[in-house]
Amino acid sequence: MADLIVNGGKPLSGTLTPSGNKNSVLPILCATLLTDEIVKLCNVPVITDVEKLVTFFQEQGSLITWSKAAGTMTIDHARFDAGALGGELPSGMRSSVLLFAPLLQRMKKITLPNNAKGCSLGIRELDPHLEILQKLGAKITHDAELTLRLSENFRGARHWPDYMSVTATENFVMAAALADGESVLINAASEPHVQDLCTVLIAMGAKITGVGTSKLTVEGVARLHGGTFTINTDYHEVVTFLALGAITGGEVRVNHSLPHHFDLMTRAFRKLGVIIEYEGDTAIVRRNQTLQIETPFTSNLLPKIEAAPWPYFPVDLLPCMIALAVRAKGTMQFWNKVYEGGFAWMAELSKFGAHVVVSDPHRIIVFGHRPLRPTTVDAPYIIRAAVGLYMVAASIPGQSVVKNADTIKRAHPHFVENLRSLGAEVEWK
Repeated sequence: MADLIVNGGKPLSGTLTPSGNKNSVLPILCATLLTDEIVKLCNVPVITDVEKLVTFFQEQGSLITWSKAAGTMTIDHARFDAGALGGELPSGMRSSVLLFAPLLQRMKKITLPNNAKGCSLGIRELDPHLEILQKLGAKITHDAELTLRLSENFRGARHWPDYMSVTATENFVMAAALADGESVLINAASEPHVQDLCTVLIAMGAKITGVGTSKLTVEGVARLHGGTFTINTDYHEVVTFLALGAITGGEVRVNHSLPHHFDLMTRAFRKLGVIIEYEGDTAIVRRNQTLQIETPFTSNLLPKIEAAPWPYFPVDLLPCMIALAVRAKGTMQFWNKVYEGGFAWMAELSKFGAHVVVSDPHRIIVFGHRPLRPTTVDAPYIIRAAVGLYMVAASIPGQSVVKNADTIKRAHPHFVENLRSLGAEVEWK
């Protein structure tokens, strides 16, 4: 485990280009198993989960050339040997469930230990994935181990899950792309990274309609081909660096910011007294934002930011907004409609002097603009909770320590290097 040593109280200013989206590159990497033709990916982020997937592919015989400096990766699965698998998926990575559909397509049978996990946000069940695969023709047995079987190809089917799940939707489109017949998913997730996966599959020859909506229709094809594809910008990083500029009083410009995805996120910033401007696709936060929480028209209600599956405000970005609210004048309610463990780190936030009331596992109230002090906090295994703790530390003069913060590396390559380019005094220890 690595700690972040933070000398805060300095405005962070400069221009950054964000990395490729972690949540896009992982399912796209898994989808490359659906073809034996060569796939080239550009703007690949250097993060630990990508490293694990690459190692996994290479252990089964795939040929992968990865230029980390250039951000390019060439993938050739023609020599992928299913017999070498041995039932183990990459450990410590929730997104390994995205291998279920492509591995079943290749192997027709996989036996897996129940070791897929990700972070500390709460119970994250396998059932939605297994229901989708079962509906599309897989046979599933669950004794001491989990066994999935596919007699021939996946079969087209209609499915309506209980809730929108990003990774289950991604498993659906990967299974349905080569299925016999038409498949329909009602209540599909529509996040930008789901759209990115669908766009790549379509470029590989898949027939998918409804991309970006809650209903996906997939007409199965006989084969998919290779190609060259670019991973889109990580909008989580865009928000993170804009929020860092705002909380420290600096001016930050972020290139390639995908403004067509940002209407609601820009509104969330405005609720906290932060104005985001755009020059083309460059997002800008100017110096010395007011950090004054807006009073809603219905003034007897608390201002709030609600996070839920897209097109709601992204739940993964709540920690950045919470950090801003700690510094802002006023009171703000936050509502996490997805994870029951999403606010478990509030006790660490309070060590800085923040005033936060945990109403229940899904809602908190932040009383902002209280006196803060540098301190040592323990980051949970939640990527942007660790980022949120860093943000508050960066806004306070003096030295703070964010312990066990290296979960950040799962999503933010060159995190410290980027911060230093903005003028931050921060280091890993």
